[in-house]
Parts: sequence; C-alpha cells; structure tokens
Amino acid sequence: MPKNNFTFEISLSVLNHLGRNLYRNFITVLGEAISNSWDAEANNVWIYIDRDNGSFVIKDDGSGMNKKDFQNKFLKIGYSKRKDGGMLSPNCKRPYIGAKGIGKLALLSCAEKISIVSKTLTTEYTGGVINNIGLTEAIERDLKPDKYALGKVDLELFVQYTIKHKKGTIIRFDKTKEDINKTVPHLKKLIALYFRFSLIDDSFNIHVNEEKVTLGDLKDLSEATEFIWIINNLNDPYIGTLSRLKDKPINVNNDLRIAGFIASVEKPRCLKIAGTEEKVGIDLFVNGRLRERDILKHLPDFSTRHIASYLYGQIHFDGLDADGNDRFTSSREGIVPGDAKFQQLISILKKEILEKIQDEWDKLRLERDEEGDDENPRKCPKERRARSLYNLSSKDYFSSSNPRVQAWIKQLQPDAEFNIPSYVDCFLSENLIRKYIKDAPIPLTKIETDIAAKWRAQEIQNKITGNLNIDIRQDDSDSSLLDMNGLSNLVDPQRGHVNCLATDAKPYKPIRNSLMHTALLTNDAKQRLSSIYVNIKARIKALLP
Repeated sequence: MPKNNFTFEISLSVLNHLGRNLYRNFITVLGEAISNSWDAEANNVWIYIDRDNGSFVIKDDGSGMNKKDFQNKFLKIGYSKRKDGGMLSPNCKRPYIGAKGIGKLALLSCAEKISIVSKTLTTEYTGGVINNIGLTEAIERDLKPDKYALGKVDLELFVQYTIKHKKGTIIRFDKTKEDINKTVPHLKKLIALYFRFSLIDDSFNIHVNEEKVTLGDLKDLSEATEFIWIINNLNDPYIGTLSRLKDKPINVNNDLRIAGFIASVEKPRCLKIAGTEEKVGIDLFVNGRLRERDILKHLPDFSTRHIASYLYGQIHFDGLDADGNDRFTSSREGIVPGDAKFQQLISILKKEILEKIQDEWDKLRLERDEEGDDENPRKCPKERRARSLYNLSSKDYFSSSNPRVQAWIKQLQPDAEFNIPSYVDCFLSENLIRKYIKDAPIPLTKIETDIAAKWRAQEIQNKITGNLNIDIRQDDSDSSLLDMNGLSNLVDPQRGHVNCLATDAKPYKPIRNSLMHTALLTNDAKQRLSSIYVNIKARIKALLP
C-alpha cells in the first residue's frame, strides 16, 4: 500500500482531550466501534482477542471507506452521517447511533498503536496507523494537524482477517491496556448484556474469536431469574430463555413510549458477573445501544432499598434520540444532566413501574417463603422476622414427601407470625420485671412466697418424673417462679387502682399460658393479647429506670 498523507482535521491538543483522555471504560470504547459498524450497515462484527500478545482486532462487513471517506469522514472530527443522510441509514433503515462525530476517538484510548484499513466493494484497502507515542510527542511539540501524518499500514498484519473480506473496516489494537484483556466468555457476556441491536435488526451479529454472541451467554443470569415485569409488551427473545421463572411474566404499561423489562434474581450475588467486580443492574438503552448503566442511581430513595439489590433489567427509550437533540455526554457514558425528557423517564420509572414492582415482588417472595421487602408495610418487621425464623425451622420437616404434611406446615405459618413475636414480648416483659425486683430490691410478700413454693414443689416432682437431675432455671430465686399476676402485685405502685399493671395481668394470664403451651390462638385472643400488651409495655417502660 503506498503511503498516504492522512491527517487529523482537528487540533491535536483538542484531539487529546476528546479522545485519549475522555474514555476510560473498555465497554464504552468497544461500544463506539460496534456502533460505527452498525451505522455503516454491517451485518456482522468480529472481535478477535489475542491476550498473549496484548492485542485485539475489530472487523465488520459494512459499507467500508475509500481514501476520500477515510480522510474526510473518519479523520474529520465532528463528521456525522446524520448531517448527510438524516436519522436512518439508507438501505437498512437503521437509526444512526453516531451524533457528534467524536465517538470514534474513543478508539485512541485503549492501545498504544491503532491500525485501520477499510475498503468498499469497488476499491482496495486504504487506511493508516495512529501511534500514541508519536501522537503524544506531536502534541507536546504543539504541531499543527497537517504536520502529523498517520503512519503506513502493514497489510501483512491483516492477512488472516482479509480473507473473503469483500468490504468493511478492520481495526487492529496493539499493546492494549491491561483492563481490556477480558476472557472470551466474560467478553461475550458483557456484549450480550450491553449491545441489544438485534432487537431492532436481527441480522446484526457480533462474534468473539469466531464464537457468535448469543443469549445463551447469559444462561447463568437467566436461570437465576425468579420474576419478570415486561414494560409495554417488549418483544425480547431474552425473555424466552427464562426457563426457571417462579411466576408468569407480569405486564406493566405506561403512557411514555418506553419499553423494556425488569427482573429479579433469587439472591443478590446472582447479579455479579463471575470473575469480575462488575454487577448487572437496570440499564438504559437507546436504539439498541447502552447509554447509561444502572439508572437507579438517579433514584437514590429507591436504590438504597433492599429490593434494589435483587433487580436487573433494560429500559429502552428511543425517544431520547428521536428529535435530533443530542442528550448524551461527550464521554457517551451517560445523559446530559437536567435533560427534561430524561427526567420525565425517571419520574415514570419511579411512580408507574418501580412502585408497582416493589409491592408485587414482596408479595411473590413471601408466598414462596422467601425474604421480602422489610420496608413494605404489608407486614410489620416482627411478622417478617418471625416468618423467616419459621421458614428456617420448618425446612427440617419439609423432607416429608407426604403432601398433607407439607400442607400442615404451610397452614401453621400465619399463626407462627403472631405467636413467635408474642412469645418474645411475654419473655421480655416478665424477665424485665424480675430483674427490676432483684435490682431494687423488692422483697416478696408471704402470698408471693407461698405461690413460689407451690410451683417449686411441682417442678421438683416433674423433674423426678422426667428422670432429670440437672438444673433447669438459670435463676432459682422465688421471683423466677412467679407469673405476671404475682410480679405485677410486687412492682406496680398503682396496685389496687382500676387501671394498673395488675389489672392487665388478669386477662393476660390465660392467653399467655395458651401461647406458652404452643396453642393456636383464635383471632379474638390475638387481638386481645395485642391490646393488653400495649398497656403492659407502656407501664413497664414507665417503671424501669
């Protein structure tokens, strides 16, 4: 290939800021290359990773470039196909991704040397080499663009990639930064997650080391998915891969023209991408391209909720790019702050989608004896903790294959939600009074001493019957043998009055005794015990120092 004096059509110092210093995320860099192929009406993009030599190649079968295109379009910073051809590509009628014409400069940020060759159906390969070491020297010397020419391409480096390559562009990256040396399975998973162009054009395919990227690369995520909410009837083939859903998909509609899905996994750890520190979240896509990762960060009140650690999904809002306004930051990694249409999206997402999902998720999880949303008012925290404890204990009995036994266990669950925290309430109130009596100290009257002696004698007899010769009670004092009636008579300064602790202790005793003997209480008994305990707790709090 003869040497061509290709040069950048922009100040080299500006080029430095726009390209090499702006893009820090490898996926964003990769996204720019894939987006360029999309805009060039390619059907295929091939990514070849050579980890041993620290290089990789991106190749497509798009329309390609001749010498004039390479100089006046690729190297002209600010050139956008939208300016020449509108919002859609001429043949495929794909929405153009590129808007500002600076995204291609992201390619400068991830390797020491970048070699580009391209051809159309009627031309030979043309291109050049960008050496970042030489470019840095040119910038430091404040050279004008026409004084820094791209290097000559060595076509020998592209031999294996040009076989049967009729048209398109090939870019080779040598001496890449360490953070882009991903394993092939990891890279395929990231691409499957973050590049959903196939939702618009299913003829567009991406390959890594000749392996086609498919939804099968997300198998571990899809198999860990429990529930899914589909927004405005999104037709996404990924939904069809969710073979282990525990409930049918739920539709969520809204007036804003957005589509997508939000799904939940069994455990928060299922969202972590194996072998990395990356985590799957709810991402924003525009025309099939990732535009903002984890949009929940724009909803700080929701992102800190327990449910947020279980959710992932995709929000597709092509309307952000439908009116010709460029709402994307120069880094292409987010939306320009304060954009009215984006704020409308965030508002709809919160009020019409996430609030519905968080309530339904809690209900679905609880129905399956799983941990739900502690902040959901459907159940109080005590009931939730009791349910969790009951679920853990009941697992010891679920080994029974008898469906009747399993049904019995499920039937006992609602009562366990009441009985377990009620037992704790009784335990606390009575033992706090005993500690208060000992600390004061308050002497027992003859009546209480006689009652304690009666229970002590009965306990001794029960131990003999049970062939027990061990101590049972930590505290063997007489007060440990008294129930609420006896305890309240000792400590309540208002005893003898109509409204006092001793008054509440009388109806409390029979319900408490049934509770302590693991009886299932009637609804009336539950309500009465709850109302009585409100009074008892208030009086004990006033009594304690």
